[in-house]
Amino acid sequence: MLPVIALIGRQNVGKSTLFNQLTKSREALVADYPGLTRDRQYGFGKMGLFPYIVIDTGGISGEEEGINEIMAEQTLHAVEEADAVLFMVDGREGLNATDEYVAAIIRKKSKKIFLVSNKSEGLNPETASLDFHSLGLGKPNIISALHGDYVLALMDEVFNSPTKCSPYFLKKVIKVFFFQKPLLNYILKIFIVMIYICSLLLH
Repeated sequence: MLPVIALIGRQNVGKSTLFNQLTKSREALVADYPGLTRDRQYGFGKMGLFPYIVIDTGGISGEEEGINEIMAEQTLHAVEEADAVLFMVDGREGLNATDEYVAAIIRKKSKKIFLVSNKSEGLNPETASLDFHSLGLGKPNIISALHGDYVLALMDEVFNSPTKCSPYFLKKVIKVFFFQKPLLNYILKIFIVMIYICSLLLH
């Protein structure tokens, strides 16, 4: 089983746009109004040597009734399925009450969370991240999903952060290496794993 990454957050923060970036597809519905994605959507992606499954979700509005309730339930299911969670916020709009509401929900989950400040194109990085430190989820990762800016750096953070990723997540990543052929790739991946283990010992 590949590592699973869930994209969550309030509506209209760019989750589907990031999904399309991570899967190199146009499968997710993208438009500039909230609530377009109602159900969980799954896709496959690969960053460098790391393949994964990514889940797009409809978002949480803080007013969980009717369709909004269904979308919130789908989001929570995605969090349960995930090995790592990308909690997305809007760096252009800044922090709002719904972001705080979502953060309070996911803090209760025993998942590794990466805070992602999206829509940062043209913004000073400090401006795009300043509000979100108060969420207590670590330093925000600044990206522009629309343009693909810093998405690779974000995924490097996800796959190379032993202090954030659970042993189960890392075990999945390493298992993927050992089920791929041919022999040359197998040897290369053993070498990569050895380097990774050494880096852990040096921390």
